[in-house]
Parts: sequence; structure tokens; C-alpha cells
Amino acid sequence: MQRHITPSGNTLVTVIPGDGIGPEVVRSAQRIVEAAGAKVEWEEREAGAEVFRKGLPSGVPEETIESIRKTRVVLKGPLETPVGYGEKSANVTLRKLFETYANVRPARELPGVRTPYSGRGIDLVIVRENVEDLYAGIEHMQTPGVAQTLKLISRKGCEKIVRFAFELARAEGRRSVTCATKANIMKLSEGMLKRTFEEIAPEYPDIESWHLIVDNTAHQLVKRPEQFDVIVTTNMNGDILSDESSALVGGLGFAPSANIGNDVAIFEAVHGSAPKYAGKDVINPTALILTAVMMLRYLGEFEPAAAIEHAVLVTLEQGILTGDVVGYDKGVSTTAYTEAIIGNLGKRSERWQVREYKPIRLPEFDPRPDYVHPASRRVVGIDLFVESDLPAEELGRSMEELVKDTAFTLKMISCRGTQVYPPTGAITDIVDASYCRLMLKEPAEDVPDEAVAQLLARVSSRHRWTHIEKLHEFDGEPGYTKSQGEN
Repeated sequence: MQRHITPSGNTLVTVIPGDGIGPEVVRSAQRIVEAAGAKVEWEEREAGAEVFRKGLPSGVPEETIESIRKTRVVLKGPLETPVGYGEKSANVTLRKLFETYANVRPARELPGVRTPYSGRGIDLVIVRENVEDLYAGIEHMQTPGVAQTLKLISRKGCEKIVRFAFELARAEGRRSVTCATKANIMKLSEGMLKRTFEEIAPEYPDIESWHLIVDNTAHQLVKRPEQFDVIVTTNMNGDILSDESSALVGGLGFAPSANIGNDVAIFEAVHGSAPKYAGKDVINPTALILTAVMMLRYLGEFEPAAAIEHAVLVTLEQGILTGDVVGYDKGVSTTAYTEAIIGNLGKRSERWQVREYKPIRLPEFDPRPDYVHPASRRVVGIDLFVESDLPAEELGRSMEELVKDTAFTLKMISCRGTQVYPPTGAITDIVDASYCRLMLKEPAEDVPDEAVAQLLARVSSRHRWTHIEKLHEFDGEPGYTKSQGEN
């Protein structure tokens, strides 16, 4: 891990105050970090709402990107994200620009924060793949009424997050890693994480490992959360499970997080910008304070990190709580809460323990794009996506006529993942976006361009086509799935 060391011997950290309540919680964390004697200095930069309002679609200006390239470490407040239109999330943009592939979300029971799970000893971490999956944000309108999102999962991305999860378990002295996927339905994408996990787990014999279907994981988190130590999962699943886990211990006000890559780490609270509370000195800064603790441990500042965590525990034990926990008419202000923690630096809780942490060993990987090398490969056909308002049988007969005397034969037509031609007897709604599974009469290492061109010329004479997917076989295994009802 590279760092920018200042002339005074401190680590320079890019700090992004953020939107809404962001500046208040970030300043609270900064004051406590400084009071604990951590060897850090700050370089403030901006991102989020104000940048969007200036007309920059990414929400992240070049000055901020340059600062992060220099410091390699970021402490960030919450950023507003436009919903349902236009700009990308500035949060996601930052994570993806710097390949912070591991999102780390601890959830731990805290003193004084009463929940239905108090006394159960919840102390777990969600490790979420952070740059792939549906969060790649690759979407298209196939037709005016049908949208698609591409769920991209790579072997390299899976191996990085799985190894990170096991290394995190070792660094934190944890005993088990659970892999949560939806591999029973998405056998290729989610299944890739499951297969990768099962291949790598034997390299960590000191850590217990098992796989759970993600919906069962959500169920088990509510039923018996204390059984979990580390849960590793894909991006969308991790987003949901990590918010669920934080709810078990008091909510997002107590949910720190880190986005860690091999080159850059971005530390942020996961709660929103809560603009209605901005400037009122009432917000709970615990999530950002504990996020700063994670940052200090990443930097190797283990003593001030432990001192801050102990001070937070002592403060909560003393019943010093903000309004989100005890009601805004009874809770202390953000400033008073911060000062109480500063006043408790050096004190240790008798009942609540702080883990012994070791530096985490980040996995290293071959940077080449072609990460997987099959021994054999061939193309057996294509899926041709078409827009059509014809009934399924009429579309099927039309396609059979069009592909006659080409290199392809029509195997079936699928609509929304269900075979609709040849008919199977299923009762299902038809929309105007379908794909036609066209098999090569003679499979080859690749499909000839001229054969595809001839096919598209014939199909486009009657139908509007949208895109093509090649049907691959790698090492004799199909690289595509069947539709419901397809044999």
C-alpha cells in the first residue's frame, strides 16, 4: 500500500465532507482522530450534490480525483445521489474509478443501543464485491417497454473478493467465512462466486467455510445472526444484506464501512445525507467515527484506533446517546457526543471488548485482462434478440422461414426467460422483446462473420433486431443457460 507522507511524517488523507449532514459527522470524526494522536493530515476536496449542480455529470471533479491518486486514502461523508434520472452515483463512481473492489461492512452490538437482538453478541462483517454485478450500471432499453440490465461477474472479481474475505477473517481473528449467492437460479454469474469460493476455501484450513443461498442467509440473519462471522457475497446481495445486518444492531447511524482496493481505500459511513437534519447539531456521528477507526487500522495506526473504539464504547455505556436512539428531545447534540468521546479517550470498558487486529494481507493478481484460459472453446450458435409484436407461434414460423438455407437452425424462442416457441403448454404473458436461439448446423471455434451478416440481412427484412449473444462452449461445458421449459 502506497501512502503520501507529509514533511511532518504524517499520512495525508483526502477528506470529502459530503452533502447534508456530511460536514458535521466528518468534522466530528476528524476532531476525535486528532485528539487520539493519530498521525494523519487532511486534504479537503469535494464531490456530490454541489458538483452535480455545477453541471459535472459524474459528480466527481478532476481535483478530487488527483487528490485521491496522490493520497490513496479517503475519508468521505455521505453524498446525494440523483434517483431515477441522469447522473451516475458519485459514490459508485469513486469506488469504480479506483477499483476498490471490497466493501467491508461490520455490524456489532453496542452498549446502550437497545434492539430486539441485544445480548445476542452480534459481531459480524459483510464483505461485498464492490465494482461488478448489476452495479456496473450497464442498461439498455431493448424495446420501448422492456429494459435490461447486464449482470457482469468475472472470475477475477470473484477470486479477489473471496481471498480478501479470508484474509480479513485472519487479520481480525475470526473463525468462519460464509459465501452467500443465488447460484441456484443464476448458475453462471452467481454460480461463479460459489465455485470460486469452494476452490479457494481449502487454502485457508484454519477458517471454517460454507455456502448459503442468499435468501436463506437473509432469513438466518434475522433468526440467528450470532452464527455468522464473515459473509462474502456479490454486489447487489451485499448491499441488501449489509443494510439488514446494520438494522440488527441499531441502524445506519452505527454502520461504518470501507471500500478497499489494492491501490486506494475509501472510508465512508453508509447512511444518507439526511438534509432535513443538516446544520442542527443533532445527528449521530458514530458511523463515521467507527469508519475513521477502520481507516486508522488500515493505515497501521492500531493504538489510536483502539483508543477511539474504547472511548466510543465507554461513552455509550455511560448512557450518552444521540436523538436517533433516545428521541431528539432527550438526546445529546452532535457536538456534546463528540466531546464526550474525546473526554473518554484513554478509558477502557470493563465489559465490552475490542478485537486484536493485525494488518490485512491484500491479495495480488495478474493484471492481464485474459484471466481465464480454457483448453478448448467453440461457438455452437447465437441468441438473436428481436423486437416483435407478433404472437409467439407466428414469430417462430417467420424465423424458421427466414433462417432456412442459412448456417443456422431455430431451436426455440424465449420471452422473459420462458420458452414460448415451440409451444410448451405454458401460460405466460408475451412482450415485444424475445430472443431466438439459433444453433449452428456445424459448430466451430467461432461463428463466421459472413454467416451472421447473411442471417441479419434476412431477419431485418421482416423484424427489428436489437443485439446478439454468441453461445460458447468452454472446455466442453455450455457457457449459456436454458430458458424455462427448454430441453
